[in-house]
Amino acid sequence: MRVSWSSLILAALLPWTLAACGSSGQQQGGTPPPPEVGVVTVQPGNVSLQRDLVGRLSAFRSADVRARVPGVLRKRLYAEGSDVTAGQPLFQIDPSSLQAALDAAQASLAAAKATYTNAHVAADRARSLAPGKFIAKSDLDNALAAERSAQAAMQQAQANAQAARINLGYADVRAPIAGRAGQQQVTEGALVGQGDATLLTTVEQIDPVYANFSIGAGELQKLRDMQSNGDASLSGAGSAQVRVTLPDGTVYDQPGVLDFAAAAVDPATGAIELRARIPNPKRVLLPGLYVRLNASMGELKNVYLVPQAALQRDAIGPFVLVVGSDGKVVRRDVVADSTHGSDWVISQGLQPGEQVIVSGIPKVQPGASAKATPWQPPAAAGSSAGDAGKPPGKS
Repeated sequence: MRVSWSSLILAALLPWTLAACGSSGQQQGGTPPPPEVGVVTVQPGNVSLQRDLVGRLSAFRSADVRARVPGVLRKRLYAEGSDVTAGQPLFQIDPSSLQAALDAAQASLAAAKATYTNAHVAADRARSLAPGKFIAKSDLDNALAAERSAQAAMQQAQANAQAARINLGYADVRAPIAGRAGQQQVTEGALVGQGDATLLTTVEQIDPVYANFSIGAGELQKLRDMQSNGDASLSGAGSAQVRVTLPDGTVYDQPGVLDFAAAAVDPATGAIELRARIPNPKRVLLPGLYVRLNASMGELKNVYLVPQAALQRDAIGPFVLVVGSDGKVVRRDVVADSTHGSDWVISQGLQPGEQVIVSGIPKVQPGASAKATPWQPPAAAGSSAGDAGKPPGKS
């Protein structure tokens, strides 16, 4: 059997060729590069504690306008639904009987004054005769008593005349406060003020207006817990800001302030009543309207904001993954009690400048290496403005 030299040479070189190919394959399939993850660098900051609530508007002041004296309603002196000033006449009651009562009271006063004058002259005469023993002691006492009685009767007549004068003034029914006068409740020609004070209309002051709402006692306790755990400063009445959203979705342009908080929990609802004062110079807000309220109930200090996608939960609790300075992934157990917009508020567990992983979390594990790249929100992905849309506390 004859074997060519070329075949022998090929058979000798084949193992070396296969070994070289295997060595090259091992070099190409070496340690893979660390996975790339999107991170945000967090810094502490202050975040307002906001709550979305539902409230009902009411007038700042509301006063019923009633007939305080009996009589026939003669005319209405204002335009229904118009703004009136304090003391402005709104209705007129027929003053004839009231004027007659005043005239009678003034006549009684004049008679009482005359009686007192006569009694006073007689008493002065008796007082002048008493030192010389020209008048009996009993006559002096009677003269002085008559003077005192006449003086008391005159004072009573003066009071009666003053009351009649006041009642005559009530014939012109005036606005007790400045505000918007409502619909007339009684028409002209009706007998009013007979027995009870008849309601004629209502005047409401609607600049500013009140927004009445409530917050659950449990929610309030949660805010207080956040205050202690997160070094927050929970604002009280007079400092918390409240914004109004109208039923059509429009945000009212002037914010109000919280000016009242009940000191006790309503046993029927388990809630605490709150009230905000809202400016209303253009009379856009009307009493009785239900609105949505965004109330800033205080401020959390030295907290971190992280996107919601960065927060993970397991049996131990909430946590985030961060890329350390050595490029290794580290788990951080955190305290996340509330949200702010699209972010979680982290009050404990993070340090300033840490790189929190937001995207690519399934590709890494604690202790593994990772390549950190800046993360951008989906709306800003691909945008040239790298910092657009970033919330406070992240970079």
